[in-house]
Amino acid sequence: MRVLVVHNRYRSEQPSGENNVVDAEVALLASAGIDVQRFERHSDDIASMPLTRKALVPLQVPWNRASRTALRAQLRRERPDVVHVHNTFPLLSPSVLAACADERVPVVATLHNYGLVCPPGTLYRDGRICTDCVGGLPVPAVRHGCYRDSAAATVPMAVNLLVNRDRWRTGVTRFFCISDAQRRLLVDAGLPAERMTVKHNFVPDEGRLRVGEGEHLLFLGRLTEEKGIPLLKAAWEQYAGKLPLLIAGTGPLSDDVAAWASTREDVSYVGLQDRASCHELIARAAAVVVPSTWLEAFGLVVVEAMAAGVPTVAPAHGAFEELVTDGVTGLLHTPGDAAALADSLREVADAELNQKMGEAARQRYEADFTPEAGLKRLLEGYEEAISAV
Repeated sequence: MRVLVVHNRYRSEQPSGENNVVDAEVALLASAGIDVQRFERHSDDIASMPLTRKALVPLQVPWNRASRTALRAQLRRERPDVVHVHNTFPLLSPSVLAACADERVPVVATLHNYGLVCPPGTLYRDGRICTDCVGGLPVPAVRHGCYRDSAAATVPMAVNLLVNRDRWRTGVTRFFCISDAQRRLLVDAGLPAERMTVKHNFVPDEGRLRVGEGEHLLFLGRLTEEKGIPLLKAAWEQYAGKLPLLIAGTGPLSDDVAAWASTREDVSYVGLQDRASCHELIARAAAVVVPSTWLEAFGLVVVEAMAAGVPTVAPAHGAFEELVTDGVTGLLHTPGDAAALADSLREVADAELNQKMGEAARQRYEADFTPEAGLKRLLEGYEEAISAV
C-alpha cells in the first residue's frame, strides 16, 4: 500500500498535538513496511515571506490554487493508493481535495477539531461552549471575532467553512473522528454518519512507567483560557492539599501563570519543555490535570499519562468521558466547577486509590491506545476508502 500524508504543520512556537500525531502515524506506517510519503507546508515559513506574499495568505485560506497544482503533480509522480489529509490551514486549503478528485485518489481525513462546523474549530467563545455556527451560517463567528479576537481575521475562516462545506462532505471517502463525542456532534451537524469512523489517537510506549506515588500534580499543555488555566488557578486556591502543582507549557497566559506561580510555594511553572522532558514530568506525576472548559475532541496528554501508569483528573464532558473511567483510571469533575475540581485534586492524592487508578490506566492504554491498535485502525480505514472507489 502507498499512502500520501497531507498536512499543514503548526508553528514551532505553538506546540501542536496534531503535529505529534501526524509524525507518530507516519513513523508507525513506515515501520510496518507501508510506503508513506508527505505533502506538507509549514506555518513557520509565513514569517520569512515577502510582505506581498504574506498579505495573500488570508485570501488563500479558502482556496489555494498553487497547493492544488503542486499536489496534483506529486500524485501523478507517486500514484498513492490513498491520501490521508490532516490540517489544511492556512497554506494548503481544501483545494487539496480537488487535486485528489482530479487524480481519482480516495481521501481519508482526520478531523482533529471542530473546524468543519466552527471557524476557529474550538466551539468556544467568551469563556463558554458555543455552538452558534453549528449547522448554520458562520455569521456569529465573524460578529464576535472568534479567531484571534478579530472579525477581520475570522472572515477567511468563515468563508472557508461556508464555501467548502460541500467539498468536504463529497470529497472525502472516509473521515476519522478522534472520539465518539466528536463524531456524535458532527453527525448531528449533518456530516455523513456512514463515512464517519472513530479512530482514537495512539501514543508510543516510551517505557517510562511511574515508580512510587508521584511527586506533583501536573498540568501539561497550552496555557489558554479554554484549556482551563483560570479554572485551575481558582481550584488551587481551594485545594489545600499536600501535593504541589507543576505547570509546563506556553501560550497567551504564560506571563499570568508565571506571575501567579511566583507568589506561591506550592506552584512551579517550568515553561515549554521538549518531548523527552514532558514524558519525564508525566512519569513523576501523581496525576495529570486536564481542566479544559471547551469540548476537547481528544486529550492526547490523557493517553500519555495512561501509558506511564498515571491517573488523570478531567472534566466530565467532550472526549474525556470516554477516555477516563471515573474512579477507575482517573477522576471526572463537573465541568467549569472550581470547587469540584479542587475536591478531585484532593481525592486523587489518596495513595491507595491513586495506585489502583494508575494501574488501571496502564491497562486501558495497553488495551486501546498502543501503536499496534493505532495501526490496525489506520489500515482498516485506508482499505475501506480504497475499496469504496
